[in-house]
Amino acid sequence: MSYDFTEPHEEAPAPRDVAVVVLGGTLATGTGDPKAQGWVTRVMGRTRAEDLRLTAYNLAVVGDTSAEVLQRSSTEALDRWKGHDERKLVVSVGLEDARSNLSIARHRLNLANTLDAAAASGIAVFVVGPAPTGEVAFDDLLERYAEAQADVCARRGVGFVDCLAPLRSYEHWLTDLAAGEGLPGQAGYGLIAWLVLNNGWRDFMGVVA
Repeated sequence: MSYDFTEPHEEAPAPRDVAVVVLGGTLATGTGDPKAQGWVTRVMGRTRAEDLRLTAYNLAVVGDTSAEVLQRSSTEALDRWKGHDERKLVVSVGLEDARSNLSIARHRLNLANTLDAAAASGIAVFVVGPAPTGEVAFDDLLERYAEAQADVCARRGVGFVDCLAPLRSYEHWLTDLAAGEGLPGQAGYGLIAWLVLNNGWRDFMGVVA
């Protein structure tokens, strides 16, 4: 007679199948980063967990406004979420709206419609606010868009990262902008990534630090 003294083997639970779609404009594309990572790739690379299978789609387009993001969130993004259990959307807008003189009211409405449509479809959303440009007058204007975003998100319980206030007078950010002729480089995008990772991102993704 033979005996099997090995412990019963418990199968590991299936990993969480999470698809993240990123929509936004120039800064979300990582334009100006010599390593072509931007903040999105840096954040995704730091989003790790044993039970997480992450698929990330950066669909940001240089020059996209909140109107384009609203339209693409209900068209192009849908194909990326197909077949995934958890669907998440990251929105990064504001800079292009300010540059095109889109009204604050329309900006609010476009963002609110994007968030509401996602919520109605069971898609979790996270919003990353605009970063400063180093131009004082323009950044004063951009602050109004960031404040509008913060309010829209707060009303819906959506995570929001303020990049404007922490970076406006931050020396390393301003130095990086000057070197990149108004666009952040490797250091600048690293700063945005740090702000995202340390302001609600891990809770949004359901991972520990």
